Amino acid sequence: MITIKNQQEIESMRKGGVLLKKVMAELLPFVKPGISTKSVDKRAEVLIRGYGAEPSFQKVKGYQWATCLPINDQIVHTPPSERILKIGDLLTIDIGVYYQSYHTDYALSYCVGEMSDKKIQIFLDTGKNALEQAIMYIRPKNIIKQISQSIEKSIKKSGYHVIKNLTGHGIGKKLHEDPLIAGYVDGSTDQMSVIEKGMAFAIEVIYAMGTSQMKSEVGNKWSLVTADGSLAACFEKTVVVEENNAHILT
Repeated sequence: MITIKNQQEIESMRKGGVLLKKVMAELLPFVKPGISTKSVDKRAEVLIRGYGAEPSFQKVKGYQWATCLPINDQIVHTPPSERILKIGDLLTIDIGVYYQSYHTDYALSYCVGEMSDKKIQIFLDTGKNALEQAIMYIRPKNIIKQISQSIEKSIKKSGYHVIKNLTGHGIGKKLHEDPLIAGYVDGSTDQMSVIEKGMAFAIEVIYAMGTSQMKSEVGNKWSLVTADGSLAACFEKTVVVEENNAHILT
C-alpha cells in the first residue's frame, strides 16, 4: 500500500530534506583524492548528527554506515572502506537522513578531482537529465509507469543501460516503502499505480555504460557491481507530490 502523507508529515520530510542537502553540500568539498571512503563516511555521520538527525542507512538491518560509496564499476550499496580515492575515480555518494521520524534519500555521482574523459561527463549528464525529466511526470493522475518509461527512454537513447532489479521506491516513516519505481517498463502492478497528492518517492536513475546486468562483488557482502566491469552511476532525489507537480525535497 502506498502511504499518503499529511501536511505535518510532509513538513517533517521537507525539513529533513533541507538538512540532507546541507550535509551533501558540506561533504562534497571534503572528498578529495588521497582520502579513504571510510573517512568520507565518518565525516558524513558527524554532519548528520550535528544537525540533530540520524543516518537513515544505519536503520537498515545489518548496515552500520551512514553512506554507501560505490566507485567506478560498483553500482550501489558499497560500504565505506579503507579504499583510497584517486583522481578520476567515478564516485557515487548515496546518503539518507532520519529526522522527526521521517526519512529522505539523496544520491549523486561525479568524478573525484579532475575529469579524465569527456565521455564520462556525457555519461553523468545523461543521468542527471534523466532524473530531471522523470520528475516532470510526477503529478496527480499520472501513473508510475510514466516515470519508469521516461528514465528508460533517456538512458537508452544515449546508448547506456538501466540496471535491472534496482529501483527507486516510496519513502516516509520507512526508508523503503511501496511502490517500487523501476528505471524501465517491466509490466509490474506497481507501475500501474496512480499518483496522488501526498505520496512521497525516492526516484533513482541507476545505470551503466556497458550493461544492464549486475553481480555481487566478490568478498563484499553488500556491494553490487556491473557484470562487465563498466562504469556505473546513480542519481536520486526525494520528492513529494503536490497539487499539480512534484516538490523536490533533496
